[in-house]
Amino acid sequence: MLILAFDTATPAITLAICESEGGAVRVRAGASSVDARRHGELLTPGIRTVAEQAGVALADLTHIAVGVGPGPYTGLRVGLATGHALAGALGIPCHGVATLDALAFASGRQAPFIAASDARRKEVFWARYEDADTRTGEIAVDRPADVETGGLPVIGHGARMYSEVFGQDPEAAEPLYPSAAALGEVALRRLLAGRDLPEPRPLYLRRPDAAQPGAPKKVRQWQA
Repeated sequence: MLILAFDTATPAITLAICESEGGAVRVRAGASSVDARRHGELLTPGIRTVAEQAGVALADLTHIAVGVGPGPYTGLRVGLATGHALAGALGIPCHGVATLDALAFASGRQAPFIAASDARRKEVFWARYEDADTRTGEIAVDRPADVETGGLPVIGHGARMYSEVFGQDPEAAEPLYPSAAALGEVALRRLLAGRDLPEPRPLYLRRPDAAQPGAPKKVRQWQA
């Protein structure tokens, strides 16, 4: 299997091409940059560059994996829309992977920990992990002070932003962002194991800021 993986649910734009050979997974090429305002500008050129570095044509791909968040809507939809469009054009399946799962896997940790990303509004998206490959609960959104860490280390950009609240050194929060190499490996390992992957749909944990306007209020006409 040859998979193109990317994630745009955080300020990072990260891409990779991974392949499986005899049950082993290796990264053919990958690239990442951090620019919260340029997801749409950087993703498509990045896909072409990573494919060239990997020495493959897009027609050689067998799968696409894209981060489904949670994350800010604007960046998240860039990755998901690109994944759907590219998969449709190539006639291959597109799979979803939770962004925090990719962040956790990139850490390589073997002991329990918490992964946390910035959710804005002074909140974090977070989840608890038994190890780098095993999430033990659902992903949640809370204020940092309301996250019950149980003394576990916390990684991710959310951990660095609120290091004082979590009571740890800011440098202990690495890695800050997910890597597409980790995301691609997670997807391939799960596919090889026959496990289901989420649909490539955004993982929203709260209502969007924008809302449809309600019915106009009736105004009583004043009469003299």
